[in-house]
Amino acid sequence: MSRSPRIEPRWPAGLAVLVMTLLLVGSPNRFHLFPVGLSVLLMAAALTPMVAVGVTGGQAPWLRIERTVLWLVVVILILMTIANVTILVEVMVFGGAELSALELLASGVVIWFTNIVSFSLAFWHVDRAGPEARLNRLPTRADWFFPQEGVPDSVPPEWRPTFIDYLFLGFSTATAFSPTGAIPLTARAMGLMMLESVISLVTIATIAARAINILGS
Repeated sequence: MSRSPRIEPRWPAGLAVLVMTLLLVGSPNRFHLFPVGLSVLLMAAALTPMVAVGVTGGQAPWLRIERTVLWLVVVILILMTIANVTILVEVMVFGGAELSALELLASGVVIWFTNIVSFSLAFWHVDRAGPEARLNRLPTRADWFFPQEGVPDSVPPEWRPTFIDYLFLGFSTATAFSPTGAIPLTARAMGLMMLESVISLVTIATIAARAINILGS
C-alpha cells in the first residue's frame, strides 16, 4: 500500500502574507500607489489555495493551483514594490511633494518587509521543486545549500528546509545584501537574490536614510 505524500504546514507562510497585507493596508494613504483593495485581493488569492492544500491533505490539483497562484502573486508584489521604490525616489529627487520623516520611514519599512515576504515565497517554491518535493525526498535539483546539510549529525534525520528557513534567507538577503545562511547553487537562485538585494539596497540607502536624516535635523 503506497504511503500518502506528506505536506508542509502552510500556516507560517500564511502568517507572513497576513502581516505583509496588514502593513500594506496600514501604510500612509498618500503612498498607496495601488488601490488598498488590491493588497487584500492578493492576500485572499494567496491564502485560499494554501488553506485548500491543508484541508484536502495536499491533493495534486490544489498543489498545482497553489503553485501557479503564488507565482502570480509574487510577480505582482515584486512589480508593485519596484514601482513604489521608483516613485518614492523620484519624488525625493525631483520634489513635488513634502515628505515627512514618519511617512518616509513607514513607507520604507512596508517596502522592505514586502520585499522579504515576496522573495521568501519565491525561494520556498523554486528550491528543489517546492515544499512537497523536498519533504517527500523526490529527486530534484537543489538551488540552495543550507548549513544544516553540512552537519547531518546535528539535525534530525528527516530535516528539510521549510518556509521559516526561506524567510530567514529572504531576511538575510534584504539586510546583509549577501548570502549569510544558505549558499546559492544555481543561476536562478543567484538572480533572485541579486534582485531582492538591489530593491532592499535602494530602499535602505535612499528612503530609510532620508527619513533618518530628516528626523536628525
